[in-house]
Amino acid sequence: MYELKEYQKRTLGALRAYLEMARTEGPAAAFDAIARADNPRLPKYKTVNGFDDIPYVCLRLPTGGGKTLLASHSIEIAARCWLEQDYPVVLWLVPTNTIRNQTLEALKHPGHYYRQAIDNAFDGRVSVFDINDVNQIRPQDLTAKVCVIVGTLATLRIDKTEGRRVYDYNENFEAHFAHVPDNEPGLERIEDGPDKGKIKFSFANLLHLHKPLVIMDEAHNARTSLTFETLQRISPACIIEFTATPLTEIHGSNVLYQVSASELKAEDMIKLPIMLTEHKNWHEALTATIMTRQKLADVARKDSDFVRPIALIQAENKDREVTVDVIRNHLIENERIAPERIAVATGSQRELDNVDLFDPACKIEYIITVEALKEGWDCSFAYVFCSVANIHSSRDVEQILGRVLRMPYARKRPLEELNKAYAHVASPSFAEAAVALHDRLVDMGFEEEEANSFIMQEELPLPQDSGNLPLFAQEKVEALTFLVSTIPDVSYMGDLEKEKISVIEDDSGKTRVVITGEITEHEEERLVNSLPKDERENARKEIRAYRFHRRRRLWPSERGETLMVPRLCIMVQGELEIAEKELFLDEKGWTLLDYPYEFGPTQLSFDEKARTFEIDVNDKKVVYSLVDNTKMLDLSHISISWTDMQLSRWLDKEVRQQDVKQEVMLEFIRRAVSYLVSVRNLDLADLVRNKYILAKFFRERIKQYRQQAYNSGYQATLFGPNARVNTSYVYAFCFDNHNYPANRFYDGSYVFKNHFYAIVGAFDNEEEFECARALDSLPKVKHWVRNVTHPRYSFWLPTSTDRFYPDLVAELDDGRIFVVEYKGKVYLTTDDSQEKRNLGELWEEKSRGKALFLMAEKRDVQGRDVYKQLADKIKQG
Repeated sequence: MYELKEYQKRTLGALRAYLEMARTEGPAAAFDAIARADNPRLPKYKTVNGFDDIPYVCLRLPTGGGKTLLASHSIEIAARCWLEQDYPVVLWLVPTNTIRNQTLEALKHPGHYYRQAIDNAFDGRVSVFDINDVNQIRPQDLTAKVCVIVGTLATLRIDKTEGRRVYDYNENFEAHFAHVPDNEPGLERIEDGPDKGKIKFSFANLLHLHKPLVIMDEAHNARTSLTFETLQRISPACIIEFTATPLTEIHGSNVLYQVSASELKAEDMIKLPIMLTEHKNWHEALTATIMTRQKLADVARKDSDFVRPIALIQAENKDREVTVDVIRNHLIENERIAPERIAVATGSQRELDNVDLFDPACKIEYIITVEALKEGWDCSFAYVFCSVANIHSSRDVEQILGRVLRMPYARKRPLEELNKAYAHVASPSFAEAAVALHDRLVDMGFEEEEANSFIMQEELPLPQDSGNLPLFAQEKVEALTFLVSTIPDVSYMGDLEKEKISVIEDDSGKTRVVITGEITEHEEERLVNSLPKDERENARKEIRAYRFHRRRRLWPSERGETLMVPRLCIMVQGELEIAEKELFLDEKGWTLLDYPYEFGPTQLSFDEKARTFEIDVNDKKVVYSLVDNTKMLDLSHISISWTDMQLSRWLDKEVRQQDVKQEVMLEFIRRAVSYLVSVRNLDLADLVRNKYILAKFFRERIKQYRQQAYNSGYQATLFGPNARVNTSYVYAFCFDNHNYPANRFYDGSYVFKNHFYAIVGAFDNEEEFECARALDSLPKVKHWVRNVTHPRYSFWLPTSTDRFYPDLVAELDDGRIFVVEYKGKVYLTTDDSQEKRNLGELWEEKSRGKALFLMAEKRDVQGRDVYKQLADKIKQG
């Protein structure tokens, strides 16, 4: 069984939290509370006419993030948290027939981890159908199994329904409509003939009745008015989109959660950075590609796993100079590459079909293509990308480049050269190539800031006999050249600007702008404003990349420096252990049966007249309107005949917890259900019909009981009179030099000087940024990190409920560690902030002078601004 990566767990966690809240608060309010609370810059929830009351959200993951796997897991989450159905109907829509076939193959294969995710959630009661074979679906399939129907959006997306199989009358569906009233609204009807006006037995009508969960793959292709009209015909109950590049305009997606490429890199899913080399012509690009691949092959022989580095070469179209045949002949005749080591993958030449590139016996080392490789083609042995064509605005480049980013075996390689990807392009300048590559990465789902940081300029590969020298050597970017359509008016320039910026019109009539040396933001803005409006944005990107790479230096993490932070530890049976939440319980742990199961009306109540359940969640009353299952075809004719023991067993399985023994959980639930039925006289049928609400109640109640057990142990272990606490380097946390998995990134104009990494995680607000800028400017700060929320790659302290990730972590020039948490005035005195302050001060106290902690604010009670607070803390500490 595939173990989910940390970012995948967080993505699914966000979806679960959203759907649970949407169930009571509505889709829009839940979106604001879950998505926009974490990222206020997100636009408000956009409702689509006809879908106001159903969740319609998008999960954004970069190429290589495992969108299909998460889609498989999302079925269970939607079924439990929103649909409240045992066996939902799922319509899985993909953009092309090729991807449809690949998705079907994986979902139908019992051993594939996509299928395993669904099977494990629904006890193997799963059927998968091609949309072209839906007449094989039986009524019992829709009531006793999860039915996953895979098709393309194009199959459904039409102006008129005539002539499309999914909308046509099909007698095979007659049994499905046996219990449907003749006046059922919203269904398409027969328009002529003796049965005029009767319900049409069509697949589209069948979907409309069952209100499917819709999974939309590559959703950026599906945000049109016609798509929305099409979806309305099938009346979905929930729509979940997956894409790397969601649309964000008026009809754009509601991005509930997004994953950065840095998070994928931290989980060893992709190779980064991309070592980019520009070349004057295609001959040089090809030669360098061969040298790079060969050097990587030499390195790969030392890897414990078999890795055969492959180069992907993008040729030009047949009407251009450097075609597939030209490249192939050049490789064979000029570079002495054996023909059997070369494969051509185009529409007419399909030399990769039925070839297993992972087979050690396979000899292919070079793959030549023109447009995109076959959709879904995947080989993580691809390491080197070479383009002899212009990589500006090419959709094919995104697809081919994505092939060289996937990490072999999804595990970090022991040799650092094999953790990077390599690109060789024919381009007049590095800045131009970097901007083009940057744009392609953004189109693949990278954030603007990380796209720049993951492109590194390199010279030609060193000779193969270079021994243990680095694979590549860096070079400084000295100039930028870009084309403009008209000669800009630069009469405003003074002598200093003219030394940096020149405008040249060559013999062919083309106008070039050439920038040398350092250019200020003011000079950039004046130059950009002198250009035609439609060319300004591209010019800004070119100049931004030029400035970034010109200033590019090795940051502390890249120089191999360390940032090590002592951890809070406690003595357990004479041994020093990291202070973790689990250690706050006593040696016997906790027992669920020690806690009350007699839940009264204040904790759980049922209003038969209003048809609502009211449950207590964290001392807050949450009201659930009961699902009207009579509107769902799969339950309208099924009687409820469960016993209280059957309900208890179902709840036991649904609520199961890792730290509670199964027999204990079953007994606790049995007692509670018996009390609700026998003492409270609640109707068992109502409890069964709304068992998902009941499961949520038990989960929340058990969570509260567990927290009560933690709270008492937390105070005694860390702050009690017998507490044995130490801030120690024995189990020091060390920031990883190669991974900084920020979810979002700072994109302001201020350039931090002393950050540990090349990129900086986003700040929650302007005040937090000002605190970071003050820390960055302090002369005694050696380097610092914007500490992000990640259990493996960030520093944290244990609270009674979860983990506390301080905002900023710095090392001072005298070796002390300085940890800073910033709090705005509104949050400064909350219980959460007080707990964090106590914890931070304990960590400092027990460090014996090795560490400092400050909870900073905009202006403290002494009237000091944030800079003075930081400076004084360092001085006094």
